Amino acid sequence: MSRSLAAGILLLCALLWGMAFIAQKSAMQHMEPLTFAFVRYFLGAFLVTPLALREYRRQRAKGVVVTTGQWWRIGILSLAFFIGVWLQQAALLTTSVTNGGFLTSLYVILTPVVTYITMRTRPHPVVYLGAPLAMLGIYLLTGTDVSKFTPGDIMLLFGAICWAIQVAMLGELVKETGLPVFISTVNFYFTAVFAMVGAFVFEHPSFGAAGSGWIEILYSGVFSTGVAFTLQAIGQQYVPPANAAIILSSESLFAALGGALLLNERLPPVGYAGAAIIFIAIILVEAIPAFAARRAATSPGSA
Repeated sequence: MSRSLAAGILLLCALLWGMAFIAQKSAMQHMEPLTFAFVRYFLGAFLVTPLALREYRRQRAKGVVVTTGQWWRIGILSLAFFIGVWLQQAALLTTSVTNGGFLTSLYVILTPVVTYITMRTRPHPVVYLGAPLAMLGIYLLTGTDVSKFTPGDIMLLFGAICWAIQVAMLGELVKETGLPVFISTVNFYFTAVFAMVGAFVFEHPSFGAAGSGWIEILYSGVFSTGVAFTLQAIGQQYVPPANAAIILSSESLFAALGGALLLNERLPPVGYAGAAIIFIAIILVEAIPAFAARRAATSPGSA
């Protein structure tokens, strides 16, 4: 597969994720957050399981065995994934699709910080510029009125931390095991089971509610979960991680576009400026280290 085709696959993945915010927002008219999450992720996991098992058998044939320590890390990873899913879904009860897309994308900036805390890998100095820029963008996204920062926006910020943990841990585990689809599928089942338990304890799930939101469940479970995560695993085999992250972060733009076209969401002019600054911060944090690494690799003394 050519790199340009792989980049196109990742862009399609970002489109599917961005538009999923609309389905997630609309689903809250029919059911509660944990109920939606457990149905969505059971459906997504069911669809991806054959690919995950095939990948696992292929790696086992090569002699790859998942150690006890790696299973513990997969469990922590799955917990971060579940909390991120729950916070994101619950946040959409009180915040917009546009805010959801941009605030979730902050995981791109937070990932180097999490990596440093957990693995003592020092982040590139551009993070010290990108983080304040992102905070400025968040401030402007609310229209410079902090009182407009909804509980959902705060949940999205905490959710972005969970996604940063998930991205940081997933990258290392995939390098060690070569099992991106299998590990993602374990995340899906873990999230589905925990969301199901939470739904029956704290919510009031019903077949009627799920039936009313079947379109949202179908899109999120099949396209946003099953198809998009599989496309991500395929595309990232041919595109460097930093470049892939830049492409995938465009989900925030697709979320904003979908919110404007389908839900008639509008930001004040200063809000659009904030959204642009957040996106610029994300690009800076990913593009500059990638450019510096490429330049170092091609310099005369690098051989």
